[in-house]
Amino acid sequence: MSKILVIGGGAAGMALAVFAAERGALVHVFEQNEKLGKKLFITGKGRCNFTNACREEDFFPNVVSNAKFLYSSVYGFNSRNAIDFFEELGVRTKVERGSRAFPASDHSSDIIRGLERRMEKLGVQIHLNTKVDKVLCRENRACGVEAAGHRFQGDAVAVATGGLSYPSTGAAGDGYRFAEECGHHITALRPALVPLEAKEPYIPRLQGLSLRNVELTVADGRKKLFSEFGELLFTHFGISGPLALSASSYVGKRLEKEELQARIDLKPALTPEQLDARVLREFEKSWNRQFKNILPELFPAKLIPVILELSGIPGDAAVHDVTRGQREGFVRLAKAFPFTLTGTRGYREAVITQGGVSVREVNPATMESRILPGLYFAGEVLDLDALTGGFNLQIAWSTARAAAEGLTAETDKMGGA
Repeated sequence: MSKILVIGGGAAGMALAVFAAERGALVHVFEQNEKLGKKLFITGKGRCNFTNACREEDFFPNVVSNAKFLYSSVYGFNSRNAIDFFEELGVRTKVERGSRAFPASDHSSDIIRGLERRMEKLGVQIHLNTKVDKVLCRENRACGVEAAGHRFQGDAVAVATGGLSYPSTGAAGDGYRFAEECGHHITALRPALVPLEAKEPYIPRLQGLSLRNVELTVADGRKKLFSEFGELLFTHFGISGPLALSASSYVGKRLEKEELQARIDLKPALTPEQLDARVLREFEKSWNRQFKNILPELFPAKLIPVILELSGIPGDAAVHDVTRGQREGFVRLAKAFPFTLTGTRGYREAVITQGGVSVREVNPATMESRILPGLYFAGEVLDLDALTGGFNLQIAWSTARAAAEGLTAETDKMGGA
């Protein structure tokens, strides 16, 4: 019987332990916290969007970094497999808008308990409050870990420590250190799926305003870096919500070096000509009213003072006094509400970490290190990240499954311990 040591009791670590134990391995999981799955517990505001029930061909466009590396693992264990897996663990599931899969109870604890029950049944040894300090090597092979002043020997070591996001859950980047000490290269790390900061003083005035069905575009001069339709939220520092989080994964690297221009199309369903025609109709209905009094027909109340300020049209001006040039400028403003992005928020607010163990140094079929035999990786510690919608947790399940199959096959071939 092979003995596998798993560092990290989060999503990837727990799943890897189950998959490896189901293949006959004796598995030990080392978790520095007092309980398993602390980050998983708060995922999706506690609801745990654990996968996305889309087809594989629709999955990969949602992967931001190194999608090709995931072909083998995702086709080997896809979202349908993940849903079946958790149903078999006794977790009733449901699929909502956008193919997002959740526990039917809307409680992330069901996912965690399902994994815990399975580990207990399979005899997985859980070491809580046990921080791993070092990966041990012998004869150019990972063979154990040093933790809590003791040395634990095994046939293989799997690093599933996650990233740096949500440090309150214990995320400290230890996995990156382990990888570097074993000869691996760590690509640049940054918070991702994270709110964005803006420069203009009128942005904090919009705090709390949520806009649906708008289009956010981020550009560097004329070069478009991101453009997507959806929902965003103004905050005291900038913008948050689904559009902002998605944008951060594409422009975060650039924001480390320079400011970027952002535009919100407040009426993406209308062309400029169609919007101009609509504004004209409002003008015709309210020819003698003040300009500010027709705006509630077009925009949320909280946005109106800022729109007036940026348009340069006096709010108390009579509609019939608004010139054609002013009206056309107003339409352009509604189609491209401007502000400047200056950076991202930190890891405390980031859903995931972008960057990690270079996938060039990892076998995509088995997740084994190409540098140190017997060393495996799974989940967020790798340089893999995707958009919101359950895709990042699916990466955790898929890479955990590939690692479990790879390490048990390898240790079985060696004859076990």
